[in-house]
Amino acid sequence: MRPTILFVLVLAVACATATTAPPQPTPSVPTAQSTPAAAPPAATPVAAAPRAGGMPPNPNQEANDQVAKAVLERIAGRENEPAEQVFKNIQSLKGVPAGRFVRVMNMGFSRALGVGCLHCHYGPDYSSDEKRQKLAAREMMAMNKMINDRLQSLQNLEGKPEEHVINCSTCHRGHVDPAGGM
Repeated sequence: MRPTILFVLVLAVACATATTAPPQPTPSVPTAQSTPAAAPPAATPVAAAPRAGGMPPNPNQEANDQVAKAVLERIAGRENEPAEQVFKNIQSLKGVPAGRFVRVMNMGFSRALGVGCLHCHYGPDYSSDEKRQKLAAREMMAMNKMINDRLQSLQNLEGKPEEHVINCSTCHRGHVDPAGGM
């Protein structure tokens, strides 16, 4: 897998929500070039056995999966267009196909941090930069790219340079606070 693709997958985890309320059966979802009527539900964290790699399961994943499925249905036929042509205010993942962009948010960012969509996104308007967490996620994406670029240039590591990559899970391991899982 190319480092750019892995980088994109890793970055997907940063866009989800801290949890405070139990999940609802039918969350609202953001639409292509529009805003959701209501925010997707947050879920209450639950103690669960860690997944492979020491990451706990994401208590928000069911709700996140529902949102991702609904968004993918709404952008049907446009999945291969660049995300910035389908969604508003795309800055860090320009050029990524819209369908992959949704999967990166759901399977990458949210899982790596153990959060739901509203952790980074403002419910009524997913394109809004109102939340500090969304801005921090962009900064983290830039840091991730910088580290991966530097890893590629290291001469004394085992393996091929393209195998030297980090992603959100490298540090976060299912927790917003990287030290939270220690």
